[in-house]
Amino acid sequence: MKKSSIFLIFCLCGSLIFTEVFHFSGNRVQTIFAKGKERTLLTGNARVVSDDNHITAHSIELFGKDNTYVLCTGNVRLINTKKGIDLTCEKMFYDRKLKKSRMQGNAVMVDRENEIVVKGGFIEDNEEQEITIIQIGVRILKEDMVCRSEFARYLRKEDKLELSGMPIVHWKGDEYRASKIYIDLDKDEITLEGDVSGEITSEEEETTKQDKQPVDQEKPIDEPFEEEDSGNQSENKSEVQ
Repeated sequence: MKKSSIFLIFCLCGSLIFTEVFHFSGNRVQTIFAKGKERTLLTGNARVVSDDNHITAHSIELFGKDNTYVLCTGNVRLINTKKGIDLTCEKMFYDRKLKKSRMQGNAVMVDRENEIVVKGGFIEDNEEQEITIIQIGVRILKEDMVCRSEFARYLRKEDKLELSGMPIVHWKGDEYRASKIYIDLDKDEITLEGDVSGEITSEEEETTKQDKQPVDQEKPIDEPFEEEDSGNQSENKSEVQ
């Protein structure tokens, strides 16, 4: 079957007007024109490419006004060439207007600019604010550092991490535990809050500890986006540099 490819130009109008040029392609392209049900379904080597983002998957569905929403399934990959972000998962919902994405199923984000890898059962990324939310079996990897928790916020602009849900940090051979852990990656600083404990290991006593891989759980990804509460209450804090 011949590969289909269509080039489109859209102008999304509202309080702020902008134009985004993108094209999509796939082994099979099906378009529905019925009023109120407009959508385009791409299957087999499906891809959507814009100035900043390159999305590939087994199947991609474009729907909503001006094809604002993109729903991807199967071997999903999103590469943001502008910010150096590489995202992979099994299912993804992407809002082209808000520049937000939700990923589930072995979700992985590679931040090449900050040299950090983020893994979880569910990842939500805000391109404009450069904030990433990670949930369910969170693992964050960076040189000399491994983090585990059930919830994390990654603030890319500030180069900071916020961990909660039984967080554990292994950093340069040492181990840190607390109710909440805040990491300033730029300053190499850790702040521990609530039920603080740690283990400082000398070079002679270093041993290898294997992380347990939590099982990913299903979580809906195609619901409307909501604002996250960024407020934090501090208590029993301890800082390590």
